[in-house]
Amino acid sequence: MMLSTVAIGLSAALRLARGRADGVALVGDDEGATAGSFWAIAFCLPSVVCRVLMSRLETAELAGGSHEMARELIIFVLGWLIFIEATYWLARSLGLMHRWRRFIVVWNWCNVIEGVLVVAGGVPGLLGAPTTIDEACQLITLGWALWLEWYATRLSLGVDGFTAFGLVVLDQAIGITLAAVAISLSP
Repeated sequence: MMLSTVAIGLSAALRLARGRADGVALVGDDEGATAGSFWAIAFCLPSVVCRVLMSRLETAELAGGSHEMARELIIFVLGWLIFIEATYWLARSLGLMHRWRRFIVVWNWCNVIEGVLVVAGGVPGLLGAPTTIDEACQLITLGWALWLEWYATRLSLGVDGFTAFGLVVLDQAIGITLAAVAISLSP
């Protein structure tokens, strides 16, 4: 069961990442599909770890990594759960509860692809690529990841582009706010 849930979820996310709207139809919208989609958190953890390690390699700051890693993992999971709770209440107030479960399933699995895109964008810089190429790769992959979230949100919730944009901004704002709070509380 878990293997098919993962395969369907990742297949749907990969289709959406290629601009194929039929990815939304691959996932279910029942309690089982929603609960199973939270396996995506585990599949995202390697990309979070890679981003932290890549950041530390870029700054040549290798001491104290376990504290930073723990902080980043907590921020990651907390941000994920806060966004889901916020969208639950927003979907309820917008009359979109009939679409919310499918949205969460799609959003969860698309996060795996988004994490891989962001890590892939940082690889050229680590390999010594010229700054222009490094920054272009990071910009392209980050843009693709944000577009994927917007596209998947628009399709799975059946909302207009502006509303989907607002939800992407909300997601990013939650992550940035949590990171800022965590940094301000660090010694």
